[in-house]
Amino acid sequence: MATMLEGRCQTQPRSSPSGRETSLWSSGFGMKLEAVTPFLGKYRPFVGRCCQTCTPKSWESLFHRSITDLGFCNVILVKEENTRFRGWLVRRLCYFLWSLEQHIPPCQDAPQKIMESTRVQNLLSGRVPGGTGEGQVPDLVKKEVQRILGHTQAPPRPFLVRLFSWALLRFLNCLFLNVQLHKGQMKMVQKAAQAGSPLVLLSTHKTLLDGILLPFLLLSQGLGVLRVAWDSRACSPALRALLRKLGGLFLPPEANLSLDSSEGLLARAVVQAASAPLGLWTGALAVLRSLWSHWGCSRRICSRVHLAQPFSLQEYIVSARSCWGGRQTLEQLLQPIVLGQCTAVPDTEKEQEWTPITGPLLALKEEDQLLVRRLSCHVLSASVGSSAVMSTAIMATLLLVKHQKLLGEFSWLTEEILLRGFDVGFSGQLRSLLQHSLSLLRAHVALLRIRQGDLLVVPRPGPGLTHLAQLSAELLPVFLSEAMGACAVRGLLAGRVPPQGPWELQGILLLSQNELYRQILLLMHLLPQDLLLLKPCQSSYCYCQEVLDRLIQCGLLVAEETPGSRPACDTGRQRLSRKLLWKPSGDFTDSDSDDFEEAEGRYFRLSQQSHCPDFFLFLCRLLSPLLKAFAQAAAFLRRGQLPDTESGYTEQLFQFLQATAQEEGIFECADPKLAISAIWTFRDLGVLQQTPSPAGPRLHLSPTFASRDNQEKLEQFIRQFICS
Repeated sequence: MATMLEGRCQTQPRSSPSGRETSLWSSGFGMKLEAVTPFLGKYRPFVGRCCQTCTPKSWESLFHRSITDLGFCNVILVKEENTRFRGWLVRRLCYFLWSLEQHIPPCQDAPQKIMESTRVQNLLSGRVPGGTGEGQVPDLVKKEVQRILGHTQAPPRPFLVRLFSWALLRFLNCLFLNVQLHKGQMKMVQKAAQAGSPLVLLSTHKTLLDGILLPFLLLSQGLGVLRVAWDSRACSPALRALLRKLGGLFLPPEANLSLDSSEGLLARAVVQAASAPLGLWTGALAVLRSLWSHWGCSRRICSRVHLAQPFSLQEYIVSARSCWGGRQTLEQLLQPIVLGQCTAVPDTEKEQEWTPITGPLLALKEEDQLLVRRLSCHVLSASVGSSAVMSTAIMATLLLVKHQKLLGEFSWLTEEILLRGFDVGFSGQLRSLLQHSLSLLRAHVALLRIRQGDLLVVPRPGPGLTHLAQLSAELLPVFLSEAMGACAVRGLLAGRVPPQGPWELQGILLLSQNELYRQILLLMHLLPQDLLLLKPCQSSYCYCQEVLDRLIQCGLLVAEETPGSRPACDTGRQRLSRKLLWKPSGDFTDSDSDDFEEAEGRYFRLSQQSHCPDFFLFLCRLLSPLLKAFAQAAAFLRRGQLPDTESGYTEQLFQFLQATAQEEGIFECADPKLAISAIWTFRDLGVLQQTPSPAGPRLHLSPTFASRDNQEKLEQFIRQFICS
């Protein structure tokens, strides 16, 4: 596997057998300069907006109108102008003076406030199971509340907070060249904080730096101190006491006790009442040592913090309950189709929840548990959508799909990302970007000079390919709709033309809209929910139409006008029936197919433009690692040792993926995360069943898939979506 890095347009030369890797990491490539500016015209695409369906008021009111005119700021750059004082001494002590001027909100009477909270009062008065009954509150219960509160938090000490902020500012300046923050995103968060309601921040925890950067960022921008929940078992008692004085919030052990435990009820009530205020640091001291050992002796780096658009939780709760409808499990939806027992896809949504079950979640009603799970889907979708794509992810993707001209393809892929409403985390000269990206990937690729000005970039086999595949997964949310559509088309063509047939032969076949809908639905049900990030308020039918529209927009599909049919571009005669006029946006399902008679006779062909074959292959390969891991997991069913625990069977499957990668050279699938995803999907599909045991839950093969014939049907069903 090799990729050419060229500075001029020419045919691909043959690599010389005497070519050897040279030290090119610090030298120039000898190419003409070309600038990559991550802007569309004058404006950078805004990312991370909240759901317009579930929170329309927040979508409108908490959006900063001038966000496109605002740029970035370096939050760790503190100068004389950031303080109230001026002079040569101020320029030398600006970090310390800045920390003294930070606003630390006064500590309120937390025990009294918690005792007066609604949930604690209901618990003490006996209006909930496990309460103490009517009458005067016993002194013993008050002491228990104070004990739990003392374990959970302590009043923040302003002096320690300011001292730690000063030390952290110096540390961050030694670690980073800059920490970029979009001013428009911070303006929206500040506007939400001014409303007076408690502000809850959820982090995706991409790196260990989140525990340091987020509290410091909010404090420096005037939003007060941030309280973060922290596991008390993760640090020593001395460190726990220090972090509590800095504003840390520790969950008491009783919060995870069984639901019928009175201690667990009281602890959960206290924790809920104590988590409204904003406070400070958690985990900062725990990661300083690891960060310093990792970056202390290396060059400084750049970082960027993304903040999605805030929304009102109260507004979401009111509107989200109206979007609930009937759902079925993956086993009910997909297993009959996999086994060939039926061909029609059920007209309902998939119910697949992988949210960890914890004590506080089990304490809620079933309806509230469902609300929390679906809220997590919204939050995760927004966080992924607001994350910028880095240059290493683009470079890894181009290397995996064997693109030959990295200069032109890198610029093209950057433009495609921006056109789809995603942001990128880089800018500058194209040559410098490629050189920097390859230097970051130097442990996983090799550079060979084959002629003057031309370089051959060769990914190193083995773990190097696995690392490149993990980086390229960052591009999957950007092209997910097109990738699903391309794999669905691959599934339609699998039984009609040879897999290695020419593109012209595949373009002859007509693809009906109903067939495309069915294939997209099947693939959508197969893929895990945490990959799709499909919002609960969005129906599968609407998403299928979105996928089809994306394929048409990118030029892969062209409408085929059949004789006697109305042209697809003629929208003047389209009518909505009376049954559909009252339905809100996103409420159209497959049950409304009778009202779209035009879809029955609508057909498409694969476009014959010159760029389409390569782009089609590029899209298919984005989902290839996951689908190949699922297919190999299906083949492993006849080799695995069951019954076994989930962790034990995951290790078995991961070792099988590694062995298969060594044999076939497909190292993209040798990822433990893909093994876990395959096992969880097979469990929901009814391939694996889970039974309790004294040693914990154990997995065993279901009777339906104990036969080799059904195992082969499952593998064949998955492989139809894989483009070889």
